[in-house]
Amino acid sequence: MVQPTPDHFAGLEHLATAIILLDDNRRVVYINPGAEVIFAFSATQTTGLLINEVFPNCEMLMLAVNNAIKQQSPFREHEFAISTQKHNSIAVTCTVTPLDSPVACLILEFQQMDAQLRIAREERMLVQQQANAELLRNLAHEIRNPLGGLRGAAQLLEHELSSPSLREYTQVIIKEADRLQSLMDRLLIPHRAPKYQSTNIHEVLERVRSLLLAESPKGIHIQRDYDLSLPELIGDREKLIQAVLNIARNAAQAMQSHSTADSKITLRTRAERQVTLARKRYRVAIKLEIIDNGPGIPADIRDRIFYPLVSGSEGGSGLGLTLAQTFITQHHGMIECESVPGNTCFTILLPIETTAIKQAVSKQ
Repeated sequence: MVQPTPDHFAGLEHLATAIILLDDNRRVVYINPGAEVIFAFSATQTTGLLINEVFPNCEMLMLAVNNAIKQQSPFREHEFAISTQKHNSIAVTCTVTPLDSPVACLILEFQQMDAQLRIAREERMLVQQQANAELLRNLAHEIRNPLGGLRGAAQLLEHELSSPSLREYTQVIIKEADRLQSLMDRLLIPHRAPKYQSTNIHEVLERVRSLLLAESPKGIHIQRDYDLSLPELIGDREKLIQAVLNIARNAAQAMQSHSTADSKITLRTRAERQVTLARKRYRVAIKLEIIDNGPGIPADIRDRIFYPLVSGSEGGSGLGLTLAQTFITQHHGMIECESVPGNTCFTILLPIETTAIKQAVSKQ
């Protein structure tokens, strides 16, 4: 084999897919930046290693390599899990192609299926969210008018009643009508246009933390794990506060109702690089995690928690997470959730640079 130079690989540097080149001894001679990002290792760490040292115990990959060499034709292995030396497991599809090149004899091209599956899930969630929003908006409008008439009739009736004990019943009608009116207002809030401005995510979290401490029992500890180097993003501060508060408040209420010992909520921020959200690639995004050690989300509603009127707590409206998802979507972000007893994590991804949002800001 000829000693490779950077010029040999110039055409591979800018590919979005992960590329690894092997010599005739199945040793790595080159990996492109896409592979470094997906597998979280560097060219310095991997160049010169055998491919089974880079990806230990991966029989599917070795099978693809062996078949490509044996048949001297491309071989594709679909959707299998691959683990690196750091034990990061990733779902990929790999195409192994023999090369007639002086610097390499095999090219391995990896496509990360996790990202594609997430994109498909995002699209389904967006369609569902749009249907939910339309349903709730129509429902709110249909209920508000008769609700106002019901409340007005109860007030008129109250003035005609002489007995205080009877007026107690009209007060029940009026108070319940007001409660339903408040609920209808909350259903219509998401459709108000956001007010975008430069926003510090940690100021948002500190506001949420102060609100939780004011309304939660002293037994709940709120831990901060912030990356203070994160830049500001363009967002609606109040809607971001409401989104995070709805999630964190659910966690606090769940731990309070189950009397969890050493109850803890963690607010964590990190930078997430090379993120795809709604089929658009962002160089960097803010990754916000809201983690609690409570009882977890019941299995029977775990896949429906963002649907309206689905609640795991008695007396809950089932709108908190629906509104949170709506507000985050308005920021071109997304929410994911993983939950087992003792560890529930809501992950919010918010792109730092969004052209569409910047254009909206300029028009305000």
